[in-house]
Amino acid sequence: MGFHDKLNHAWRSTGSMLCVGLDPDPERMPAPVRGRPDAIERFCIAIVDATAATACAFKPQVAYFASQGAEAQLEQVCAYIRDAHPDHVLILDAKRGDIGSTAEHYAREAFVRYGADAVTVNPYLGTDSVEPFLRHEGKGTIILCRTSNPGGDDFQSLLVDGQPLYTHVARKVADEWSHLGECGLVVGATYPHEVGIVRDIVGDLALLVPGVGAQGGEVRATVRLGSTNAGTGLIINSSRAILYASSGEDFAEAAAGVAAATRDEIRSVAVG
Repeated sequence: MGFHDKLNHAWRSTGSMLCVGLDPDPERMPAPVRGRPDAIERFCIAIVDATAATACAFKPQVAYFASQGAEAQLEQVCAYIRDAHPDHVLILDAKRGDIGSTAEHYAREAFVRYGADAVTVNPYLGTDSVEPFLRHEGKGTIILCRTSNPGGDDFQSLLVDGQPLYTHVARKVADEWSHLGECGLVVGATYPHEVGIVRDIVGDLALLVPGVGAQGGEVRATVRLGSTNAGTGLIINSSRAILYASSGEDFAEAAAGVAAATRDEIRSVAVG
């Protein structure tokens, strides 16, 4: 099953467009796992199990693992998601961007080592930097387009031929790269109007939407402007608000509660 088919299945089977981001911060580990050598793995797996009923996808952020020398724990977390929750989409948030053989090795890291269904990629180096990812049949390449951070304006909003640069990225993905492989785009919930603009450009391509929760992104406007005619099309990510809902013994239950509330908020707009 390819990325798009698996994502459509996940949306239908879970009734959710929520993605739970896995950003294990060593300074915020809850008491039950704090100080353990396998704290990251235990924490992430507990969150995955607690939120699987309300999410369509999980998104480990590579940097949070790599900075702690915990790539082996990331492998275990990814393997657990694939084995215990095979209907959920596994997105590796790596934001890779390089050329030639280097890009191919990054693609193998994402799709072979970690077994991800999709990976986030930076388009700044152009087509030849993205092609190695697109050549992996059945895997998703999710291209940064309009990111959720304020600094994204530095380049993404610059006018090129009278249009913001991020719209040129969206057209490139929709008109060219999506014919080379299975694509999606990253568009932040902190800019819901731009979510709508990108949706109009790319049709039914999936949008990975960060910025909900701790970043204050607008769920209702994002869903209203970014959903497809089928009422799906979005992978709305929340990380810190879910992960760190509690630092105590009830951290998994608290995470489940926040995830369910977020799922319900998304669903109320999608079906309203």
